[in-house]
Amino acid sequence: MGWSILTLSGIFGSLAASAAPPNVVILLADDAGWGDYGHSGNQQTVTPNIDSLAEAGVSLDRFYVCPVCSPTRAEFLTGRYHPRGGVRGVSTGQERLNLDEKTIADAFKAAGYATGAFGKWHNGSQWPYHPMARGFDEYFGYTSGHWGEYFDPPLEENGRMIKTKGYIVDILTDRAISFIEKHKDGPFFCYLPFTTPHSPWSAPPENWAHFRDKAITQTATEPDKEVADETRCALAMLENQDWNVGRVLAKLEELHLQENTIVVYFSDNGPNTFRWTGGMRGKKGTTDEGGVRSVCYLRWPGKLPAGRTVSEIAGAIDLLPTLASLAGVSRVGDKPLDGRNLTPLLTAEASSWEDRTIFSTWAGKVSARTQTHRLDYEGRLYDMVADPGQKTPVNEKEPELAAQLTDAVA
Repeated sequence: MGWSILTLSGIFGSLAASAAPPNVVILLADDAGWGDYGHSGNQQTVTPNIDSLAEAGVSLDRFYVCPVCSPTRAEFLTGRYHPRGGVRGVSTGQERLNLDEKTIADAFKAAGYATGAFGKWHNGSQWPYHPMARGFDEYFGYTSGHWGEYFDPPLEENGRMIKTKGYIVDILTDRAISFIEKHKDGPFFCYLPFTTPHSPWSAPPENWAHFRDKAITQTATEPDKEVADETRCALAMLENQDWNVGRVLAKLEELHLQENTIVVYFSDNGPNTFRWTGGMRGKKGTTDEGGVRSVCYLRWPGKLPAGRTVSEIAGAIDLLPTLASLAGVSRVGDKPLDGRNLTPLLTAEASSWEDRTIFSTWAGKVSARTQTHRLDYEGRLYDMVADPGQKTPVNEKEPELAAQLTDAVA
């Protein structure tokens, strides 16, 4: 579905029209699954700051991303399914976003926002695929999909490599906070794509100490495939990430920016190891529910209702049209969007919502998700309300829907 400039900036622009344009902070986890958070019911994890975004804002309960990193980032940046933008892999140039695609950063920059990205990019390294050629004024982090050292890592600062000291997530957050301080008079668009809990398995000692000897009481859907120390380290890395999210939120409050800043948190795919997902099938690299369902929290005090849960399906493709609408920013570019403007769902103003299907694609495998069902890449249809673990296909019970979705993914 395409959104015109008039639609994005006009229909719901009243949210931003009465005051200064809102700042936007995007927090993106790397390889964290839906089940890695306290708000999702994980009793082993320590994520109070991340959970607070759901408590003080809106939770998109059925939010879908891609099975792996680069595609999700491309869909967030463009509002379009990743194959449309040329992103079909995570390496060997397949991660590059086509140069004729316009990004969310292009839109906010054109609207007068200061734009900065601080973390993992993974949509092209060399100019003109570099983030500073895709709408970002500043960039600090690494542009590849994987980084081998999380302590004292060499990182890129606006095109040149520099030495750093400390843990990578702390360093990236320091830079994001400095950007916020520098542009406190706003408006700013701050993109903080964290590097954790993506491997290498490397957590700060104080966080590892909290989980090193912890019993795993909530296990993976396939428990025989779970490696306990990998789960422990993932949770330790997330505890550190949560602390850094808290630092960002505290800085916004300190600078009296909390009321006029939209904060968004989500992850780029399912968990990178077999660990608790609330009984869902699949993990990173699969197009099953556990591989593509992510948390997504949006907080904007006074504008978005606190503690609201949206049950309608949504995805990373929806963030560009939604944030542009909330901020009253006009879209740059005229390619048709796949994403929808979720503003009426977020504000509880939608009296009705058109049914939709969200597609997940990876390595030639395509899965289709409706509000109630999922067709997996082998053509098996599941009732996700009655059978969220995808255990019993219902093709024979619902042949018309199975045929309809099979045609849609062909």
